[in-house]
Amino acid sequence: MSESIVQQTVRKVLARAALRPVTGMVVDFRTPAGEAALTSPDGVAWQVFRNPIALFVGGISAVILEFAEPRVRSGVWDHSTFRTDPLARMERTGLAAMVTVYGARSTAEKMIAGVSRLHARVHGTTPAGIAYRADDPELLDWVQATASFGFLTAYCAFVRPLSAAQRDRFYAEGEAAALLYGATGAPKSEAELEALFQKTRPKLERSDIVFEFLDILHATSIFPRPLRAIQSMLIRAAVEITPTWAREILGLDARYGLASWEHAIVRGLGRASDRVLLASSPPAEACRRLGLSSKYLLQRV
Repeated sequence: MSESIVQQTVRKVLARAALRPVTGMVVDFRTPAGEAALTSPDGVAWQVFRNPIALFVGGISAVILEFAEPRVRSGVWDHSTFRTDPLARMERTGLAAMVTVYGARSTAEKMIAGVSRLHARVHGTTPAGIAYRADDPELLDWVQATASFGFLTAYCAFVRPLSAAQRDRFYAEGEAAALLYGATGAPKSEAELEALFQKTRPKLERSDIVFEFLDILHATSIFPRPLRAIQSMLIRAAVEITPTWAREILGLDARYGLASWEHAIVRGLGRASDRVLLASSPPAEACRRLGLSSKYLLQRV
């Protein structure tokens, strides 16, 4: 795959996933000068979240798992713009992830407080008559866990493998943000993640909304026309990394995943993207805020 195609893809994904204001807030990752983020630049999260392919693929896998939980599914589907404006919803979620990892602590705390106020107003009843609240710690734990799982698994599958110690560190690095969101029981290691999966698994169920969500993603112009085949491939890659047991519950058989020959293409794109860092991207600007070279993260690969 040529470098020009890789750069086009990286720019497009970054623009869609990281650069749009959330609820009117314009984020400057360069300020306040010297202020630390919720996570350290020498940690695992700063490497994982700077890769746009891991973010795109992992984010979709996370939503698939979220939608397997009926209360989370109703909360998101009934109270967000996924159906009417999926791009805006994805962009807001992407920027929230960028702020959580790379933003100055004060900026991240302000943004998370705003999100939490929105969560406090979201409540309802599932079609089966189960009441839910978006600020329920149990549901917040599930959302935090599925997001962390998606991003990390996509990175390991399509960018480069990480050791067990690095994977555990990634989950542990998310604790500060998880607590601010109210996810007091979010997993801090792979063992804790597996325990949460086992605990939640009996509550998960199949829903046509999952298939509708995937159809919307395939139909939405996220990438420019020459790259639409890649867009479809990355969506299928997200299904591919979703745990087998979860795909079985949801009815996502092999038709929704990657063909054998597509694995190498997605891995090539993910690895090539790891060698590209836009100077205007949140990770590069966050490095400059801390007095580091904008290429600091590239030098650590």
